[in-house]
Order: sequence, then structure tokens, then C-alpha cells
Amino acid sequence: MKAKRILTILFLLTTMGLMGQEISSTEIISNSDLHKYLKKEQRIDLLGSETPTASHLAKYFRQVFSERYFYDWKNFEVRFKLYKDLYKDRKASHLRRASEHMERFEAQTKWQLPFNDKTGKPLDTYSFRHLARQHKMLDIAFSYFYQEKDPKFIEYFLKQKSSLNAALTANEFETSSTGNGVYEGLRSGYRILNWLQIHNMFLGETAYSDEEQLNTIATLLQTAAELYESNPEFVPGNHQTRGMSALAMVSILFRDFEDTEKWYHHSMKILEEHLKAEINDDGFQFERSLHYHLSDIENYFYVYQLAMLNKQEVSEIWTNKMNALFTTLTKVAYPDGTAPALQDDTDRPWAERNIISDFMALGYLLFKDPVMGYFADDRLNHELYWFVNKEKLEELKEIKTQKPDIGSVAFHDTGYFIMRDGWEQDSNVMIVTAGLDDKKPDHQHGDMLGVQAWANGKVILPNYLVRYSLDDFQLFKNSMVKNVALVDDELQGKIWTPNKGRTGFGKFGRLPHPKVLVWNSTEEMDLFVGTHNGFEDIDTQYSRQVIFLKKNFWIIKDNFKSEEKRDFRQVWQGHYTMEQAPNHILSSFENGSGCSIFQLNSVDSIDTQGKRGKEWTIMTKNNVDEFEFVTIILPFDSYLNVIGQSEGKTYFGDWVLNVSPWSTVGPDSVSITNGPKHFFFSVDSISKGNIQIKFSERADVYLEQKENQLKIKSLVANQMTAEISYRNSKKKEMAPIMPGEMVTIKLD
Repeated sequence: MKAKRILTILFLLTTMGLMGQEISSTEIISNSDLHKYLKKEQRIDLLGSETPTASHLAKYFRQVFSERYFYDWKNFEVRFKLYKDLYKDRKASHLRRASEHMERFEAQTKWQLPFNDKTGKPLDTYSFRHLARQHKMLDIAFSYFYQEKDPKFIEYFLKQKSSLNAALTANEFETSSTGNGVYEGLRSGYRILNWLQIHNMFLGETAYSDEEQLNTIATLLQTAAELYESNPEFVPGNHQTRGMSALAMVSILFRDFEDTEKWYHHSMKILEEHLKAEINDDGFQFERSLHYHLSDIENYFYVYQLAMLNKQEVSEIWTNKMNALFTTLTKVAYPDGTAPALQDDTDRPWAERNIISDFMALGYLLFKDPVMGYFADDRLNHELYWFVNKEKLEELKEIKTQKPDIGSVAFHDTGYFIMRDGWEQDSNVMIVTAGLDDKKPDHQHGDMLGVQAWANGKVILPNYLVRYSLDDFQLFKNSMVKNVALVDDELQGKIWTPNKGRTGFGKFGRLPHPKVLVWNSTEEMDLFVGTHNGFEDIDTQYSRQVIFLKKNFWIIKDNFKSEEKRDFRQVWQGHYTMEQAPNHILSSFENGSGCSIFQLNSVDSIDTQGKRGKEWTIMTKNNVDEFEFVTIILPFDSYLNVIGQSEGKTYFGDWVLNVSPWSTVGPDSVSITNGPKHFFFSVDSISKGNIQIKFSERADVYLEQKENQLKIKSLVANQMTAEISYRNSKKKEMAPIMPGEMVTIKLD
């Protein structure tokens, strides 16, 4: 008997080379042939003296899956009980979404358009793409456990999986050439992610037979083979990232099969190219959207975490880039731990902030950084809960926290500039956007040089999250729903085109190209100066200066110059009243705080528009060829601190309009003063007593005088020279001043 076994193994060893076949991307391996695709060492362990039965193979893969997946499927019942306690609101959502899917799609559905859903209506491409992703199949799996393990839910999953495989065999499925490809990277990637989770949930259920378990594995292998073949090289964007993340997961979890080693190295190579190319050196995801930033955290986390759990080789770039993705969130966050709405953020349409505390909990678990812990929730979101083990969940019960000491930050690569004076609820924060990705600006909005602001616990100048499928997505993606400056009826986003599948998602064919001219940050003041070419086709030059006087207010100066007379506009988001219009508008919130917007140079008209419960006010200077908006953005904590007027003077806190002891020369020059501190705009020269200062070109400057010492800070983008002279002396001094620089001059 022993000799017979030895001869059998020798026979198997000599025939191994014939059995290590390449996994096909066009057909599903039968259960009886699945063992032929195993690596040599697995074949020896499993085969023994005979071809393994389905039961033998399924038992093996159940065991290794329990060791390799994010958590052990044998503990699912315990985890599910905790899930129900932690996320009580999810039951209704899971059951509703499962019902939506099952009422619309046959279990044995079609996978090629056109076809009618169960209601008799033609299926639209948006719904078809989500069918291919299989998001709601996960809800069907949860419904099985919520509904006393009714086998109809497992049967539905198995039939729908079978219908896809049948469509593959019959070549009756949507290909990527139509824009709706079933095996396209993003859709395949999500389907693999969801089906792996479902597979793990069902492994302990008798209704999920050995044969079906093996068929699921074979289906995942075929999809992985397709992902490998259709992604030979790097392609920018999250669609490939999602697909390669799934390929890496399959190659780790089913590394018993011959092709998986090359899949792993290929997917990791492509993903590392994405990490290098699409996670900018400043730590921001290249598409400039928080939604896609968080999505990439998930994409990379699944692979990073699985690789760590399975002791797979991972290069140092993974750790560095993953850390940077989380650190970036700490730099852009508002004091309440939320984050601003940036570009195509889609999770909660019309919301003004992104929730990041659940992702920061994930960051804390990975890196144990107490600053990340400061922003972290004590639980993960309901989706991420299923991708960490029990030990990690326990760590969230004792999070170590440290309030950040991060001040103003420039993301030069991505083009975000964060002005900040603290981390208390009444601190002030402003975000200036001045970037455009040259590879894939698809998710970018018409908000070039736009701003958002926070003060006194409120978003005072908001931007809004969006949803691709809403019919006014184009409106909310463009400039009228941003805090920007415009010319006539020109919006920044031009040449709107929806994507090929007509899903509601769309992009602009042309957006302004920004140029950052100055970024300067000190303890007392931040200065940003930038320009863009968005109005060059109508012969108009434009630039914006943003000055942040910390613990006080912002000054935003919009500079227009055109070849002909035009209407120049500022757009401000929020609900404003206009008792002192057109030069002063005011908003207030339920806590008594608010925001005053005041024009130092008078405008001519004002208009309010709105949609979806949001409003914006448009302040316009009509029919001129040159104009400078000089705008005070003053947040106030109570009605006592709004912009005030008394005895003909206008007060911005401790600052007063046009009362400087310095005389100014310059058309439409204006100033605000607080004791020895002054801001001057559009001045050719200034003088006081014996002192005269002449600038080499029209200037905006900050000036501060202490006894015989004068500090002058340039607020413009050009280098200039200040000529200091004295009326009772022929002495002159020339002081070069670089953009954003402050020089100190000793006076006679």
C-alpha cells in the first residue's frame, strides 16, 4: 500500500507540468478541473492518491480562507451580533436596498443591454452599471442573516452569479467598448470586493454548498484573469486602481493557484505606479476630490491590510503614501473634525462638509498617530467594520489623542491653500483652490481661485457635495454655485459632456488654468495671490488676492481688466439679507454667529438666486473695462460684532475704513486702519508729515509704524521698489520689496 502511494505521487510529479494551466479570462473553470490549476506544492498536498473531490477542495479553501481573509468566517455570527448592536440603523437600509435589487432584477438577469427590468421598464445605463458592481448583492447577503436565514437570499445570489457566467459563455454581455462593460476595471473590482465579502459570510451556511463555493472561486479567478489581461500597463484614474486592488486581493487570498504570483506582482506594480503618480508629493490624491481621496484610501487599504496579514512583500512606498493620505486629512480638516467639500464629493448631496472621523479611525489603527486619533471616531463606518479583525476593533476603545498644532498649510502640488488661526470651534479657516490636474480633471469643478470658510463653529462660505444622477449636477459643478469671481455671464466650466454611458456623471471639456503667484504665511497674516486664464477668450485679465488677518477677517481683492466694457461679478454662497445692499450683505446662524461681506469699492447691483435649498448672492459692477473688488469677509460671534457704523465711520472690529493719518495718491485708493497698522489698496504713493513713500508701480501694501521703524509688506505679485523720501531733506532711500515680503525701514 505504501509502495503504491509512492508510485502514485511519483506519477503525479511527472505529470504536474501538464496540469499547471493558465487560467482563462473567457471561461469558468469547472469544479472537476479546478485542481489542475493549483501550484505544484498545493497539488501534492491535496491530491494524495486520487483526484480530490469537491468536498475535499472546498474544505481546504474554507480553512485557508479563514486564515487569510480580514477576519475568520467562523466568527461571523459573533461579529454580526456586534454589528447589529453598533449599527442599529443599518438593518432597515440593508433590507430596503436588497428589496430594491430583487424587485428590479431577475435572479437570472441579462447582462447585455437593452433589456427591461422586472417592472417592464427599459433598464438605464446608470442602473446597469450598478448591477455590474453588485453593491446591493451585499445587502441581499445581510438580509439572509436578518431574515432568519431564509435560503431565498443565498439562492438569488447563486442564480445571479450563474447568469453572469452563462452570459460569459454565450458572449452576451456588455463590453468596455460600449462604455458599460461588465468586466471593466471599476465594475469588476467592486464586484470582486463584494463577492469576496459575501463568500466569507456564507462559508458556514449549508445552503452554500461545496460545489457553489468552488464555483465562486472559479468565477473570481476568471474575472481576475480578465483584469490581468486588460490592464497590461498603467492607466491614470480610480477605475484601474479599483480593478488592480481587486486583482491583488484575489492573488493573496487564492495564492494556491498557478497564475496568482504573476497577478500579485503585476497588480502591485501597477498600484505602486498609481501611488507614485496619483498621490501627490503633498499627500493629496491627484483628482483633488475628498471623495476620491477617501476612495483611494479604501482601495489601497484592502491590499495593504491583506498583504500585512498574509506576510506578503510590500514596498516602503505603500507605508509612506498611506500615511500621507491620512495626514493630509488632518491638515485640511475644520476644527469640528469634518472636512470641506472639494470637487466631486458625492456621499451626501448638498451637504457642506465631509465626514472623515470613520476614516481617521482607520488611520489611527494603521499608524497609532494620536493626531489622527484626535479626529477618529471610536468605531469604523459600517462598511470598514468588516475589514479589520477583532483585535483592531478593541483598540478603538482606547484611542490616544493629541490636538493638532498644524497652522496654515500649502498643498503646492495639488493646489489647495489652507489659512488657519487655530483649532478651537471659534477659530477661522479658509480654503483657497488653485489647482488643475493635467492628466484627469474630470472630477474638477468650476471653482478656480474659489474659497470656502469656517468661523465660530459654522461653514460661513460653503461649497456643496453633489450627486451624479441628479438633473442639476451640471449647475452644482459649475461656478454659479461657488465663491468665485466671474465676467458677464461667463462660467468657468465650459464644453459640458456627460460620459459615454449617460449616467449623469459629466465633465467639462475646458476649465481655467491657474497660476499661483504668491503664498506667504506668518503668525499674523497669510497672503495668497493667484490668477487664471478663464476669461482670456473675452480679452479679460483676472487675478485674486486673499489676505487673512488672523483672529480677525479676510480681505479678498478681485482684479479685472478688459479690452471693452463688461460686467464684473463676485458670487457668494449662503443665505444673506440686504438691509445695506448693494455694498453690504449679512448672514446669520442659529447660534447667533454670522458673516458680513462688505465692499470697500462700491458695486452697482445685487441679485440672489438659489436651488435645492441653497442660495447665492451675486454682486456686480456694471459696464466698466476695469474694476477692483476689495471685499471684507468678517465673521462675527454675536450681533455686537457685526460691521458697525458710527459718526460716519465704518468699523470692522478694531479696524476702521479710510481714517488713516497717511494720505494716499491713487485712483480709487482705499485703506483700513487699526492704530499703527494699515492696509492700503491701489496706491501710487503715501505720505504722512515729513515722510513720503512712492512705489514703482500701483501697489497694495500693509504698513506698520513703530516709532522710527516702518514695516512695509507687499500684497501684490510683482516685485516693486519703495522710494522713501523726506520733505525737509534731499535724502532718498530705495527699498526693493519682493512679492509677499515685508521689509523694515529705519526712518530719520
